[in-house]
Amino acid sequence: MEQGASPVRTVILTVDDDPGVSRAVARDLRRRYGELYRIVRAESGESALAALRELKLRGAPVAVIVADYRMPEMDGIQFLEQALDIHPGARRVLLTAYADTDAAIDAINVVDLDHYLLKPWEPPEEKLYPVLDDLLLAWRASDHRPVTVTKVVGHRWSARSSAVRDFLARNQVPYRWYSSEDPEGRRLLSAAGQEGGLRLPLVIAPDGTTLVEPGDQELAARVGLATTPATDFYDLVVIGGGPAGLGAAVYGASEGLRTVLVERSATGGQAGQSSRIENYLGFPDGVSGAQLTDRARRQALKFGAELLTAREVTGLEVNGASRVVRFSDGSAVAAHSVILATGVSYRQLDAAHASELTGCGVFYGSALTEAAACQDQDVYIVGGANSAGQAAIYLARSAKSVTVLVRGPSLSAAMSHYLVQQVDETPAISVRTNTVVDAAHGSGHLEQITVRETATGRTERVDAHWMFVFIGAAPLTDWLEGTVLRDSRGFLLTGPDLTADGRPPAGWELDRPPYHLETNVPGVFVAGDARAESAKRVASAVGEGAMAVMLVHRYLEQS
Repeated sequence: MEQGASPVRTVILTVDDDPGVSRAVARDLRRRYGELYRIVRAESGESALAALRELKLRGAPVAVIVADYRMPEMDGIQFLEQALDIHPGARRVLLTAYADTDAAIDAINVVDLDHYLLKPWEPPEEKLYPVLDDLLLAWRASDHRPVTVTKVVGHRWSARSSAVRDFLARNQVPYRWYSSEDPEGRRLLSAAGQEGGLRLPLVIAPDGTTLVEPGDQELAARVGLATTPATDFYDLVVIGGGPAGLGAAVYGASEGLRTVLVERSATGGQAGQSSRIENYLGFPDGVSGAQLTDRARRQALKFGAELLTAREVTGLEVNGASRVVRFSDGSAVAAHSVILATGVSYRQLDAAHASELTGCGVFYGSALTEAAACQDQDVYIVGGANSAGQAAIYLARSAKSVTVLVRGPSLSAAMSHYLVQQVDETPAISVRTNTVVDAAHGSGHLEQITVRETATGRTERVDAHWMFVFIGAAPLTDWLEGTVLRDSRGFLLTGPDLTADGRPPAGWELDRPPYHLETNVPGVFVAGDARAESAKRVASAVGEGAMAVMLVHRYLEQS
């Protein structure tokens, strides 16, 4: 592909403190190269360095830098020395007078100068263009393609760096990761004025905007995810973007309901983090949670549903026939009906110091994001259900070893048979039953764990830098306390569970009992794992999302 065909044009930069010379150089460069390259000119070393830093953050490649030698405050060699730190791949040319040729020759060793040109360079067809043509040919051969995706600079043991990577990956936002300890990571930090990397992560959006330690909502807005509803009233608000919520959004929007889905983190829920779902109907070879989520999200958008990301819902109110959903920032949307598909969150490991090391070696459901860093490492997985089995099989592809720690006597009690078989057949995976984690140890990141055999009480301290925890889930329903009825574990009660004694729930004013997936609040329905006694399977969650929409239609027809 020609250089000019790229969305981010390759740059040739020229700097000279003499305005006349600066304009002349830029004029000759544009005449020859203007169709394929962006010509940027500056009249001081400082302004040229500022331009180079901005280009670095925008992901715009710089092919050639042409600098005058005699400039006040910062001469051409000093400038090129600093420019080398920002764009080390750019070819460097020094403009000199005849009297300065010795300095130019010395610069070949100081800044790895590619060429020096004597002023004046007339005619350019003989003295300027052949030199630039050769340098551009050499630059293209070294493959300096622009990086226009979001860039993340962080540390491998930074909890927030891990959370940002997980957020972007789960929301299908392309990004490139740079370690703050690597040369390119340090160059990006310097370009953003964050030398030393004391505050990480640094996120650089495709337009060059920098964010330091951004929150999810700030990050979502900057990388192009929708965070603000288009209107203040809908037919249907779906809260939660897992399989149940996405299923409800697809069926609601496809059947003509003005539908908005609100997700606090990333669509897909726990299923979206699964490396492989092999028992989902219609996918005999299995499908990753990310693939299934991406297809469902695109399908919902195709039918006209709005998808809001990084919006936390904190309240649900009844206002006549309207159901008002309140957000953590104080704003709200209202609708005729609501489907609660809030799903569940991983339970936290009750082990000493585990919370302090979360994101720094202790992870909950983020095996996909961290898998690359686990190559040739010893990995521990805590839990014995499907999520743990799927993570173990996925990580075993590249990890040196994977040890599954199970509280119970076997995997078969909570894990699907096909997964148990795969775990047994994978040489890199070993299973320790009747074993729990008592403590995590490490300074700044996980270094060891203490495990205990429940049958004998025997403890052992083992080296461990990576531990992934899948020990069950709790419903995300505390914010509904006092509005929607829940069982003793926090799961939402619906339909027949509300009328077990033959009477409608307290405050129910309609002359019919609640529909099958309807809560004690008319027009508010539940789908998926947050519902009491739900099946906790992807297929059933999608089905409940579709069924809830059918009941929404029935409710709206009778309201």
